[in-house]
Amino acid sequence: MIRGAIGGGAALAAVLAAGWWSARPHEAARPLRPVATRPAFSDSAADGAPDFSRLTDQADRRAFTGWFTFLAELQFFRPAAEVPAEVDDCAALVRFAYRESLRRHTGAWAAQLQLRDVPPIGSIRKYNYPFTPLGAALFRVREGSFAEADLRGGAFAEFADAKTLLRHNTYFVTRDIGGAAPGDLLFFHQPDQRFPYHVMIFLGPSRVDSGTGPFAVYHTGPDRHSPGEIRRPTVDELFAHPNPQWRPNSGNQHFLGVYRWNILNG
Repeated sequence: MIRGAIGGGAALAAVLAAGWWSARPHEAARPLRPVATRPAFSDSAADGAPDFSRLTDQADRRAFTGWFTFLAELQFFRPAAEVPAEVDDCAALVRFAYRESLRRHTGAWAAQLQLRDVPPIGSIRKYNYPFTPLGAALFRVREGSFAEADLRGGAFAEFADAKTLLRHNTYFVTRDIGGAAPGDLLFFHQPDQRFPYHVMIFLGPSRVDSGTGPFAVYHTGPDRHSPGEIRRPTVDELFAHPNPQWRPNSGNQHFLGVYRWNILNG
């Protein structure tokens, strides 16, 4: 995966000591319910995402991107032993943060993830994982617009690699990183590597510390010598990457551009 960028982690304890996070999860636990209403089986964007999964309410959109960026960035500050075992490459970090952003963020949830403190961000109201319109299978893995038969035909799964996230779960925004919004994804294609598709998360300003951004965060992925690590470079540091193939500028043919989640499309 992605190697050679500038970066290094401050201790999470130092972040907590700053004292600007909320003291405890802000939402009291309440029963989780599956979606009760029958959804409309339409796909207005023709991107493979059902309209019933789209977050059209602005508060829900802010909640999703707030949690997505926070949870992804937080893993950079955690000791390696506290990072969820599933987060072992670039796409895994994205899947983890995406899934957990769609949960109801209760005290029990925070305890399960060993989160000492969380920011005051509300949970999305339209649905909550795993009681989503698609159940636990959040990621589209097949070409085509959404149809009702996709709910039973294996068009959605719990796993998606970087290539699948790019092709079936996000839509192109721009090749100018200046047009990226927090929570957008930066995709690269390196055909000389074993796994050629790679993804970073654009954070914008930090939600965890007072460092000067904007930042991106990504997992380097494993190689023959190490399990890899999570890095959080600034965008300026990415532009100065020692390997030009990893610089997110429009003149780099390996930079595919800025993409946004289909559930935010429309």
